[in-house]
Order: sequence, then C-alpha cells, then structure tokens
Amino acid sequence: MQDKWTDGDGYEMYVGRWSRKTGPGFLSWLDAPPGLKWLDLGCGTGALTAQILETSQPQSVLGVEPSGGFLALARDRIGDSRVRFLQGSGESIPVDDGAVDCAVSGLVLNFIPNQERALAETIRCVADGGTIAAYVWDYAGHVQFMRYFWDAAVSLDPSATAKDEGVRFPICRPDALEALFASAGLRDITTAPIDIVTPFADFDDYWTPFLSGMAPAPGYCVSLDENQREALRTRLVDTLPTDPDGRILLAARAWAVRGTRLAA
Repeated sequence: MQDKWTDGDGYEMYVGRWSRKTGPGFLSWLDAPPGLKWLDLGCGTGALTAQILETSQPQSVLGVEPSGGFLALARDRIGDSRVRFLQGSGESIPVDDGAVDCAVSGLVLNFIPNQERALAETIRCVADGGTIAAYVWDYAGHVQFMRYFWDAAVSLDPSATAKDEGVRFPICRPDALEALFASAGLRDITTAPIDIVTPFADFDDYWTPFLSGMAPAPGYCVSLDENQREALRTRLVDTLPTDPDGRILLAARAWAVRGTRLAA
C-alpha cells in the first residue's frame, strides 16, 4: 500500500479543512514582517498559500507541489497576481539560490523520503538571514481523529501498526524537528505546539473522508475488504466520543519549528 496524493477534493475533505485551521496559528507564531518573498513547499491545494496572502502581506508567494491534481486545484482557487504555482519536490525546488526570504512547509516534511536533503535544498533557496519553518501533525500524540482511527484499526488488525503515522513518522516530535534543523546548520531554532479543534457534525462527517483513499489512513481503509471495513466502522461507532446531538468533538495538535539561515 502506497500513500496516494492525486485527488485534491478527497484530501480537502479528509485533512485539508483542518490544515486551514492550523495555518493561521502557525503564521501568527512565525510573525514575519510584510513585504517578503515566500516559498510554500508542498503547497498542496493552496491552504497555507492563501493564508500567507491574507495575513502576511507578502511581496510574492511561490507554491511548489509534486502533485498535478493538487496544483490544478490550487490554481483554480487562488487567482492572486502575487502567486505562482510550479511543479517540484523537496529534492528539486525550481527556485534560484537565495531567491526567497521565508520558506515554509505545512504538513509535508514527514512525507519527504530524504528530509535532510530537502531541508538543505530549501536552505539553498533562502537569502542570508531568512527564515525556514515547517509544521507537522503530532501523529503519535494529539491528533484525535487519526488516533481513534488507528487505535481501532490496530485493535482489529495488529499488522496495521506499521502503517500508523505515529509509528511511521518519528520526525513529528519537537525534539526530532529541532535536531533536524540544527544538523542543517540553522540558528535560533524554536519549536511550538499549534492546537485546534476538529468538530465533526456526525459520524458520516467523520467516516466518509476515510473512504477517499487519499493519505495514509484513508489509503489503509480502502485497502480493506468490505467485511473488514465494516468491522472497523462498527468499532469506531462504538469508541468515538459522541454527544447527544450526534456531534463528535475532537482536537488536534501540530508541532511547528523554525530556524534562521546565517551564512558561515
């Protein structure tokens, strides 16, 4: 089973809506001055790019994303003249040396196979004194809509443990993020939690996104046969905290990290 990143609408339904709630907290914490040239690496469907435009008064924003489907959705949704979207990856960013002042990445770093190389490539794109920052979900801890899913899945299928993002992505912890940035030679490194609420109107609102196949948990869900998937659905109905109105009120945390590029 491989992670799929082709259906922008499926991703939006699963996690994009929560990414949009996490971005403002990240940008507020970053507190960048106006007039900067930004790079949004792994821009996906454009959630963080749109928020940079709304809150940070950028001179320009370049969104870089490997998925053509995600780029098409981002271009369709964001028509601001300050923005360009290009196809690229963490290992090959189509940006000149020192061309941007601030490079950010939202909920992407853990999916890049060679994180050290990607961070070095990002640093190459940033001017001396510029900022590199990222945030990732706290998969092993406080992302409740994922944790309920994987806890239920593993209780029925112990082999699912290896597919659980909390196990797969040890980088998604503040100490690991800080160590990665320090090993790349960045200075003034800090980390911080970003907490949001993730309310679901009812069980269908929670469950349906897992049927999209987009991202690891939905990918696992659609890989099951019909009986296995129904058993998982039933386990979640039994375990999710549901109020008298049928709402499922959960919360999620992301970890943010930032550092400064200073030439030797």
